[in-house]
Amino acid sequence: MPQLSDLSRSPVALEQDATLIAVIEMGQSSWLVAGIVPGIERQPLKKLAPDQDTLLQLLYRWRKEAIQAGRTIKRIAVAYEAGRDGFWLARWLHTHGIEAHVIHPSSVPVSREHRRAKTDRLDAELLKRAFLGWLRGEPKHCSMAAIPSIEDEDARRPSRERQSLVKECTRIVNRVKASLARLGIRGFRLAFAQASKQLQTLRTPEGSAIPANTLAEMRRDIARLLFVKQQIKEVERMRVKRLEQTHGERRTAMVRLLARVVGIGVESADLLVQEVFSRELRDRKAVARYAGLTGSPDESGRKRRELGLAKAGNARVRRSMIELAWGHLLHQKDSPLAQWYRKRTADARGGTRKTMIVALARKLLITLWRMVTTGEAPTGLLLRPTP
Repeated sequence: MPQLSDLSRSPVALEQDATLIAVIEMGQSSWLVAGIVPGIERQPLKKLAPDQDTLLQLLYRWRKEAIQAGRTIKRIAVAYEAGRDGFWLARWLHTHGIEAHVIHPSSVPVSREHRRAKTDRLDAELLKRAFLGWLRGEPKHCSMAAIPSIEDEDARRPSRERQSLVKECTRIVNRVKASLARLGIRGFRLAFAQASKQLQTLRTPEGSAIPANTLAEMRRDIARLLFVKQQIKEVERMRVKRLEQTHGERRTAMVRLLARVVGIGVESADLLVQEVFSRELRDRKAVARYAGLTGSPDESGRKRRELGLAKAGNARVRRSMIELAWGHLLHQKDSPLAQWYRKRTADARGGTRKTMIVALARKLLITLWRMVTTGEAPTGLLLRPTP
């Protein structure tokens, strides 16, 4: 029996003679809509412009055809794959009384042929079969993504924007260092406030100054770097302001509780709350699976091996937890988790440490999840004083 949080099968029984089923293969320039209309033998396929009103008119027309064929339509179920268009269409359809679902693309089984045919029409048929099996309550057909509200999506933007800006900083720094290394100049630090002016004083091993065009390019890169750093500070300032304005909300309380843990800052706490802990996850296994911190066993006959991380979950959370796990060893040296890690990496092999840090990240994520859901700090975890 499916649980309430189980999105791998429909919790509602399917009355196929009273349900209009449609799937959408969404593209940037057009939508291909495939339907199953009760009372009509043909299975219609319609190509539309990417417009929600046109889609709604098509669904109403198919419902009218089913009624004319003597069927009573009690339910209209629509599904499409998660992608660039996000969840706005599902929310819009819900406001018009239509049941909408968003399919995880990686959960749809596909042919394992080396060169399988792939067209929009074939993809629509594949989605239709998977969606029909999901509506029937059959397992392993596909899984649905939880549709967030527009407020939930907006709350995740600051952390994601900051990550993009940090990557941009790293890219600019690497480009400037590569330009300097090409001239034989090493050891120059871009963190100095006067870095742009100091470029003029640098000399190559031959004793010549940096060429004019290269110098101008690097100055523009440094100016861009300073601008991106200002944007990062603005994002962080706005986050602190938002936390102060929403002092009594549940998510803000979670962020403040996590930020009390030594080794976790406001940025990491906000990311974990908005990306993971605000979701209704069933148990600790679901938490680890959502972060992609689970293994990939490869077993056949006598062969037993692990292929490494599944990497099927939220990559942002997974990267952050790996960083926090290394930081946990530094800032929480006497915690039970740190002692557990040191005990299992006593052989000092690099491969063992890398494998076990993933296990530590998984255990740490589950520990923090239990902490914010129960409000009780685990034994041995160092906390900052309550502000």
